[in-house]
Amino acid sequence: MGSLIIASTRRSAGKTSVLVGVAKAVDKKFGYLKPLGDRFLYRKKRLWDYDAALMVNLFSLTEEPETISIGFDHSKLHYMYDRDSIHTEVKRAMDRMVRDKSTLFIECGQDLAYGASVYLDPLTLSQATGSNVLIICSGTEHEIGDDIAFIKRFVGADEANVGGVIINKVMQPDDFKSTYLPEIEALGVNVLGVIPYEKELTSLSSSYLAEKLFARVIAGEEGLERKIRNVFVGAMSVSAALADPMIGKNDKLIITSGDRSDMVLAALEAGNTSCIVLTNNIVPPPNVISRASEDKVPILLVPTDTYDTARQVQEIEPLLTKDDADKVDLLGRLVAENVDLEGLQAL
Repeated sequence: MGSLIIASTRRSAGKTSVLVGVAKAVDKKFGYLKPLGDRFLYRKKRLWDYDAALMVNLFSLTEEPETISIGFDHSKLHYMYDRDSIHTEVKRAMDRMVRDKSTLFIECGQDLAYGASVYLDPLTLSQATGSNVLIICSGTEHEIGDDIAFIKRFVGADEANVGGVIINKVMQPDDFKSTYLPEIEALGVNVLGVIPYEKELTSLSSSYLAEKLFARVIAGEEGLERKIRNVFVGAMSVSAALADPMIGKNDKLIITSGDRSDMVLAALEAGNTSCIVLTNNIVPPPNVISRASEDKVPILLVPTDTYDTARQVQEIEPLLTKDDADKVDLLGRLVAENVDLEGLQAL
């Protein structure tokens, strides 16, 4: 496989998740480089990319996360490098990362244009390094068709070496393969796989939710690794809530005001509650906290009102974490079952 640039046509196409699945399915020693970080974290006076830290932790890579990216800030990179010097830096990093490894994955930013002004977009990197580009496509059937047709028409061999495409998160894969895939393949595009949508990959852990909401955990810390697969906003009366089928769903998150002790207790009585978020910074009575702790159901306290909190939860992107071993295994199976691994490794 050599070095392979991983790109995506749109934000949240699942580029990193597919890469994790490929790494798991191929099961070879690999290096990883993300020249332009786009999900930066600041920890212990060190700056690194979220995806870089994830790959290091998931696959026990020897590199430190902060050495995997050349930079994050476009303005700073503009000042420090021109086209030739930044590509020299990329090649130097590639040589360092690929030592004693059969494969090097070079992950780019959120879409095909990201990083173009500092010469770190996937197509320019392909020109500079000679590496093939693997493009991850996702979206509606028409968005996928538009993206691939655009790539085929306007990205020639002079611009980049587009080796193949993987179509990700397809809701109805059989229908897609019979209806849309023949048209895409007729364009001469090397489609290496069609990966179905998997709802399990959108689940969140209670600890991840707490981190994203900057919430205070006031009960049930032992249950912070519980998975959240359904969300129920408890803004109605308890009788109305109990009549709602959603209250009986498994692995649910309850969002309600901190003064609604009746709703919290009803959620605990209903069972299968993964987490409760209390809004308006209102702490419930001790008996409620004690009951949640006994049931190992985390209670998270946030200052925002119920509406704003529900909106924030809806907007949280369910990124992979280092503790998501079950998701990593699932991604490996999805790639192994739906991607032409021999064709991929031939790129």
